[in-house]
Amino acid sequence: MIEWIKTHKEMTNTIISAILIIVGIILQYQEQSTLAVSSFILAFLIGGYFSAKSGLTELVKEKQLNVDVLMILAAVGASIIGYWMEAALLIFIFSLSESLETMANEKSRNAISELMNLTPDTARRYNADGTIDVVPTKELKIGDVIQVPRGEIVPIDGTLDSDFAIINEAAVTGESVPIEKTRDMEVIGGTINEGNLFNILVTVEDNNTLFSKIIRLVEEAQSSPSKTASFIESLENTYVKVVLVGVPVFILFVYFILDWTFTESFYRGMVLLTVASPCALVASATPATLSAISRAAKRGMVFKGGQSIDNVQSLNAIIFDKTGTLTIGKPTVTDAFFMEGVDQNTVKKVVKAAEYGSTHPIASALVDYLEDTELIELNTIQDITGKGFQVTHNGDIWKIGKHEFVITEDTISLEDEIGKIATQKENEGSTVIFVSKNKILTGYFALEDKLKKDSKDAIEQLNNMNIETIMVTGDNENTAQHIADLVGIKTVYANRMPDEKSSILDEIKQKYGNVGMVGDGINDAPALAKADIGFAMGSGTDIAMETADVVLIQDDLKQIPFAVLLSKKMKRIIMSNVIFALSVIILLITANLFQAINLPLGVIGHEGSTILVILNGLRLLMFRD
Repeated sequence: MIEWIKTHKEMTNTIISAILIIVGIILQYQEQSTLAVSSFILAFLIGGYFSAKSGLTELVKEKQLNVDVLMILAAVGASIIGYWMEAALLIFIFSLSESLETMANEKSRNAISELMNLTPDTARRYNADGTIDVVPTKELKIGDVIQVPRGEIVPIDGTLDSDFAIINEAAVTGESVPIEKTRDMEVIGGTINEGNLFNILVTVEDNNTLFSKIIRLVEEAQSSPSKTASFIESLENTYVKVVLVGVPVFILFVYFILDWTFTESFYRGMVLLTVASPCALVASATPATLSAISRAAKRGMVFKGGQSIDNVQSLNAIIFDKTGTLTIGKPTVTDAFFMEGVDQNTVKKVVKAAEYGSTHPIASALVDYLEDTELIELNTIQDITGKGFQVTHNGDIWKIGKHEFVITEDTISLEDEIGKIATQKENEGSTVIFVSKNKILTGYFALEDKLKKDSKDAIEQLNNMNIETIMVTGDNENTAQHIADLVGIKTVYANRMPDEKSSILDEIKQKYGNVGMVGDGINDAPALAKADIGFAMGSGTDIAMETADVVLIQDDLKQIPFAVLLSKKMKRIIMSNVIFALSVIILLITANLFQAINLPLGVIGHEGSTILVILNGLRLLMFRD
């Protein structure tokens, strides 16, 4: 209870104010006027403390007028003419509205707390003598070795210092199936050890982990309002000045022209001061923007500001890089063919032995594919740069590589049936590695940079939303067109150098207006910066993530259509809030002119509308596409 009071001081003061008002009403009913007024004054002072402090601080330090000043002046004015209870009620309801808005903003920032809780505060660090100490995670240094027992959360980023580990990365990548990792592979803080105990070599400081970067980005985003929110807030100072000038004019007008009594004129002026306040208008955008940013963070997207999430809804076209964005980014064996009568097992053994130890992505893909094949020793290995390997085994000469290296007149022509199949695969974007033994073809392996599982669905959703999808890649025309056909992209720019992406983006902007860019590499950074909205893949380079407006932490392209829908929903909510807030203000001002409402009803109507627009904005925390 004490902790809650410390955390929610504004709401605590609001509750005390409510209790004092109830006590004052009871005392007034018992004709204890002096005590009742004292109770109302205390309610006024306690309930209005934070509002008065905020208003005066902004007035003195920033020379800005805000709605807090209007509310305090209205309450003071009501007190001057003896409306103590009304003044206390005005302050209480205004304080309740402010407290609820503060709590709503805190709720919309819960995504930060949830992210921070994903990594433990302590870690099990090895000492030089092999003993283990439990130390705060923030004290870990690069080069430390830590132990992660089964079932516990990895406290910091590093590389695996054990032979094998099974890790659940759902919190980071969204992948529900645990990942098997071997020595020296990357391990991310916040993931869970679902296998046996393992060790990690720490590779970053605690404040530079993936989660630390995410938290900083979201915090920065939440302190950067959208264009709509900034515009509304910029009007507040001018609006308050107009109200402060308009209220005295109104009092003098109804007193001298309409012949109202001074008390009634002054009282109506205080009601006008209250109902004309732009509380609901000011609250129309910020809670909604914060909620949208927090909802995106929980979904695995980090927006770098309210302006970014505001702009997504206006995109007319989105450019996609291919490698690492639409595709996995590394080749995978998709097909293997062996000639009739060939000993497949021997072919596999020779290929694995030849490719084993090479750092080339194709070699790595072949070794991964042949993981269960026995590793043998070869007599000789000759690496023909850019072509392949020529090896000898048990007196036989083997060639492994591209068709111009392996295919000769003594083996087989590409015009023959197997050659046509291989050529077709190459035309579809596959890399075909041929294998021959003593100049006789034994088979081939087809490798392809596979599509990410969500690429096709994401492109389909965007196409259905009438957002033009475009691919710009450095790959050849056949590969690029094949991938585009698979995912549903109709416009393709292939064989483009990195520096051309930026100029192509300029052309596309002229045609479509607002354009987004999705990429993951250093070569994408200029286009990501120039695009109206840049989306960086979470697995991409640091420069891409720093340049982009949005980071897709989980590498899930379906987050992009989700972001567009979330942004459009946010825009609709903000516009409905603005229209509602202005309508209520006009209605209450009109009712006051006809003396149809009193001060408490004016406060309830005005602050009630403020609470409603805040709650409307909070609906974005539960947004689903």
